[in-house]
Amino acid sequence: MSRPDRARTDQGPSVPGAGDMMTALRKTEPGPGLSLVRVPAPECGPWDVKVRVLRTGICGTDLHIMAWDSSAESMCDAVPFTPGHEFYGEVVAVGAEVCDVQIGDRVSGEGHIVCGTCRNCRAGRRHMCIRTRSVGVQRDGAFAQYVVIPQVNVWVHEPEAGAELISPELGALFDPLGNAVHTTLKFPIVGEDVLITGAGPIGQMAAAVARHAGARYIAVTDVAPHRLEMAAECGADAVLDVSDTRIRRAQAELGMREGFDVGLEISGQASALQEMIENMNHGGRIALLGLPTRSFEIDWTAVVTRMLTLQGIYGREMYETWNAMSAMLTSSSTLRARVARTVTDVIPAADYARGFEIARTGSGGKVLLDWSGEI
Repeated sequence: MSRPDRARTDQGPSVPGAGDMMTALRKTEPGPGLSLVRVPAPECGPWDVKVRVLRTGICGTDLHIMAWDSSAESMCDAVPFTPGHEFYGEVVAVGAEVCDVQIGDRVSGEGHIVCGTCRNCRAGRRHMCIRTRSVGVQRDGAFAQYVVIPQVNVWVHEPEAGAELISPELGALFDPLGNAVHTTLKFPIVGEDVLITGAGPIGQMAAAVARHAGARYIAVTDVAPHRLEMAAECGADAVLDVSDTRIRRAQAELGMREGFDVGLEISGQASALQEMIENMNHGGRIALLGLPTRSFEIDWTAVVTRMLTLQGIYGREMYETWNAMSAMLTSSSTLRARVARTVTDVIPAADYARGFEIARTGSGGKVLLDWSGEI
């Protein structure tokens, strides 16, 4: 049964029609930098949904695109395009064939657009699609006043499921929070000792989720004191600056007699995974989310003789991860507060350069751009 039409809850710019213009933050040519420009607003196809963007998050992928390094060149199909894949907004138009999304819905978006016909897609493993295309990388994204995505990629924050508890800031975190939830819950963690390497926003969220899900001890490592402090606020029992302290010290401080049961590698740093392996219990399991920038050696003898499991993680499970994080956030005020705490800066989109600088230097936590005002 379709839901009744929902009235808009705030005032914003009128919905653009065919040929109307909008402001977008674009990669206009190969090379470093982004440009705030006027471009035609996207139009809905029959199976698409148009969203008025309220908030977008700056992700590591966006930093690569801004710098236009070798990673960005290999990921992106063609220039020009609009980056941005972490967003929250309001539905302003739907295609003729759309049935489960309505104008006025508040939504987040799954940024991985899948083919639907490969073996994994047909088996319900859409997050493993071999033809995945990413919003804001291979197609125009959400660093703009409006974005269009397929209806199957829209996550509606349903009123009956506590949508009023999801602020624009929390809604814009659903993509990175999904990474944290997918990684953290890949292996059972109730009563387990968990080691998280990397205390950026996703590492902080992983600590919050692990605490919510019933881990016994949680240790988090990084080299930035302010991020370690934020991880402690998210529920970590021990935080370690690994520039001068070894992980084994955390085990002693926590009174652990054996190694960690579950490892969550978020940093992408070679030394982090190498030291994690050294400190895992026999039979321990490691979920790997961080993307290394180079190849490096692993002590495979330790992996084999300690019977460790190493599991790569990419994106979110579509859409079980979304169900899980919606349920957890709307049922726990503590988890909502801890996840929201990872956002340190909400910056007007027109001041995007300052936001990117904060994200690039890591001087804060999660940085969001606000598209709701005049640009």
